[in-house]
Amino acid sequence: MKTFKRALLYLISLIILFFASLFIWQPYLARVLWYRTPDAMTYKAFPQAIIHKSDSAFHFFRAERMRKDIDTFQVRDGNHQFIPFTKYFKKGKLNAFIVIRNDSILYEKYSEGYSDTTLTTVFSGAKSMVSVLLGQAMEDGVIKSLSQKVTDYIPELKANPAFNNITLKNLLDMKSGLEFKDAFGGVVKAFFSDEAKYYYTHDMKAELMNVKLVNKPGTVWKYKSIDPILLGWAIVSATKKTLAQYTEDKLWKKIGAQNNATWGLDYEEGLVNTASRFQVTAIDWAKVGRLYLNNGKYNHHQVVPEDWVKKSISIGSEKPASAKGWQKSAHHYLWWIPQVGERGDFAAEGMRGQRLYIDPKTNTIIVQFAAQGAGDYPYRRISRYLAGLPFSYPN
Repeated sequence: MKTFKRALLYLISLIILFFASLFIWQPYLARVLWYRTPDAMTYKAFPQAIIHKSDSAFHFFRAERMRKDIDTFQVRDGNHQFIPFTKYFKKGKLNAFIVIRNDSILYEKYSEGYSDTTLTTVFSGAKSMVSVLLGQAMEDGVIKSLSQKVTDYIPELKANPAFNNITLKNLLDMKSGLEFKDAFGGVVKAFFSDEAKYYYTHDMKAELMNVKLVNKPGTVWKYKSIDPILLGWAIVSATKKTLAQYTEDKLWKKIGAQNNATWGLDYEEGLVNTASRFQVTAIDWAKVGRLYLNNGKYNHHQVVPEDWVKKSISIGSEKPASAKGWQKSAHHYLWWIPQVGERGDFAAEGMRGQRLYIDPKTNTIIVQFAAQGAGDYPYRRISRYLAGLPFSYPN
């Protein structure tokens, strides 16, 4: 028995020593172990840069009678099974679901503790915000061309040869060629993934200075956090403003935002995680959708260049680099653009079911916040139903 106890203590000591050494080597791993997969409120563990609301808020009209028929409307879940929307809401642990058509809120549903003004992280929806701000920076002339190298705006990166030939367009297309280990493939792979590293590290710049180039820039598409983080850094360098201040000045104050939003930093005065840490309320997230629905205009004022909006939400004759879901959505200019059926709709999407969906054909905006999401893509079906238009899933 004494021998067993000694062996057990020895094993426990080895495990403690292993984890102590691991966390000393890579301190961010302690946060990965503690928080694991982040939820919509994990952002609170990091410093926030505030984007102040507009001085004159815009308010959507709330229909006198909500469309209660949506509760029983049949949509598909992740298993391609038709279920009533109320079941979809529960199954996906949805926190907020708002449907807006012609500037009128026709349907809204919230989980306990949520409302349209609850600040929530949209994870990769932040990438679409980077696209919006990049268009603004180009319109301001502080960024001259997408063909410029990222090192033109971030000279520090010249210390790493991996960045020598990467352009802003390569980053916008997610074709930088930089190495990035995703979180798919099991618990251990997720623990040591670059996805976890860039979300939980307190020094993204230090991590970026050591990244390797594995493909020629512009040749291979890979969905990753590094590229939009670098674009955010370039925007800050070009504008000489914090990203929160630039977002506030060029966007938030101009679209009638009624609540503050935030960008999450890796540390105080540090780099913004523009890949996955933008916090916004559901009602103001809808206003970003409204801006793009109106080709970049708010109250007849061109906030985002119309040409940039059109380039962002249509891939034209370009060959899609990705094809997600039954709608075969292509990732383009950091937005998701469906390629199956009657085209024209588009979305900003984040993990765990964060969605901002826009359908110009029906003048519809849908916002979804969720704890996990129920899968599939019911938004086009809902938007067409409310507009009285036919819709069928592809075979």
